[in-house]
Amino acid sequence: MRAIVLSMIAAGALMALAPSIHAKAPDPAHAAAATEGFLKYHPDLRWRKAGLESYEEGRLTEAFNHFKRSARYADKGAQAMVAEMLWKGEGVAADRATAYAWMDLAAERNYKDFAKLREYYWSQLDAADRERALDMGAQVYAEFGDEVAKPRLAQKLDEGRRQITGSRTGFKGGLTVMIPTNGRWVTLDAEQYYKDQFWHPEQYFEWQDQVWKDPYRGTVEVGEVQLTQADKDDQQ
Repeated sequence: MRAIVLSMIAAGALMALAPSIHAKAPDPAHAAAATEGFLKYHPDLRWRKAGLESYEEGRLTEAFNHFKRSARYADKGAQAMVAEMLWKGEGVAADRATAYAWMDLAAERNYKDFAKLREYYWSQLDAADRERALDMGAQVYAEFGDEVAKPRLAQKLDEGRRQITGSRTGFKGGLTVMIPTNGRWVTLDAEQYYKDQFWHPEQYFEWQDQVWKDPYRGTVEVGEVQLTQADKDDQQ
């Protein structure tokens, strides 16, 4: 099951690209600062990405904390990984009742793959653990459910939209987003970068729903982006 969740959140990690992408070599010296320019306003993606990197490198406690941080911003993939790590006792003490509560949270929007895992978890719990799972669910939803987590992310997206609105006219032409996929780099141009689906909360969540309903179809993970003028001003 862990492998299923990992493949899902990697395959559905961030975005389906338009047909206009093309290969291009990135500037390694610019990578760290450039990534910050996009992911600082998408903490759900930022901390899920960090969690995946830590997990792959065997730093499991660190990975668990990163996934949990992403989960605060309504990221369903990260919430599923928190569940899996609790279920397996990876980087945290095993707790199957709490793991069920987290997988139920990951399935909150009825994404079928997470819903199937939730039902499998339930089938493995005894009566006592089922009762405790329901109690834990109330606590988990109170802090990480969409009702409270989506507004957290919406606030960050709104902040980012205000920043890019101020710099869009003068820097739009030269902006590219560098994205690693299948061992090569592709470029997302300014028109794609500025799409409302990445910056308007309602459209962003609609886009997420589309991605998670079919996480294996033509998706890649966001990588480095070039700085906007607002990012450069922040560093001065």
